[in-house]
Amino acid sequence: MRLFILTLALCLALPAQAELQYRLQPRQIAEDVWLLEGSTDNFDPLNGGNIVNTGFIVTSNGVVVIDSGPSRRYGEAMRAAIAEVTDSPVIKVLLTHHHPDHVLGNKAFTGVPIAALAGTTELLREQGDAMAENMYRMVGDWMRGTEVVLPNETLQPGLLEIGDRRLHLLQLLGHTGADLAVLDESSGVLFAGDILFYQRALTTPNSPGLDVWLADLDRLEATPWKLLVPGHGPLSRDSAPFEQMRDYLGWLDGLLRDAVASGADMNEVIQSPIPERFSGISLTRYELIRSVSHLYPKYEAGQLQRVDE
Repeated sequence: MRLFILTLALCLALPAQAELQYRLQPRQIAEDVWLLEGSTDNFDPLNGGNIVNTGFIVTSNGVVVIDSGPSRRYGEAMRAAIAEVTDSPVIKVLLTHHHPDHVLGNKAFTGVPIAALAGTTELLREQGDAMAENMYRMVGDWMRGTEVVLPNETLQPGLLEIGDRRLHLLQLLGHTGADLAVLDESSGVLFAGDILFYQRALTTPNSPGLDVWLADLDRLEATPWKLLVPGHGPLSRDSAPFEQMRDYLGWLDGLLRDAVASGADMNEVIQSPIPERFSGISLTRYELIRSVSHLYPKYEAGQLQRVDE
């Protein structure tokens, strides 16, 4: 009877496990440039954390991956998707920043150089285990076998030549303090990482300041891009993502400044009305609550008079 019960339990568990497949579908967005587009939803057991845009570029020397995704299982699915497109080997992974949805697929790229800015590696070293544990709590079994794997190469901003491709690496700060954007010179595709969100509310847990982020947007928009790949949200061939980001960041900054000036407490600020023009942006209320918790203490501290003056 015990064996029967165990067998029955395993049989019942198999369908649930079998459903844990990302079914990634690579979409060609330019010559030899491919996108794996995630949803604009929040982390959920139903999506396995696939809320991120990742991609890859097929060069004459091999495949360059842009971000490895939220889990080992995602990274493995990504490698399978790449194999559907090309027989070329994966020769390098470039990480745009250290947040879990972009880097926890590293485990699937054992033996491949994984490159990031020095600041990204340090932040992942400091925060990676805690972020991975949080991902396990949010998406459950999708994370099985996932471990934090640190980059083994340090990137420098500037030109990176791989085979027949010239990749321009931009070092930015606004989202995490160590943010990478990658412009493929041949196609004009700009992988903006999470400096750029589109139709999805931005996240601020590590931002050094909204003013820094706004300056990054100016620098990024000035590059000779033809197609924008935001870290989250749909592609764009025009400047709409930059306009939306500036509008949202400006509103958020003004909201926090006005709240401090009026003496509002944090609970009041998170209940602030969200402008109608942002109604079509995913997760605005959820991310407003998070951004207030991340940023409001800094705004309050900036208004306090020093006691030693």
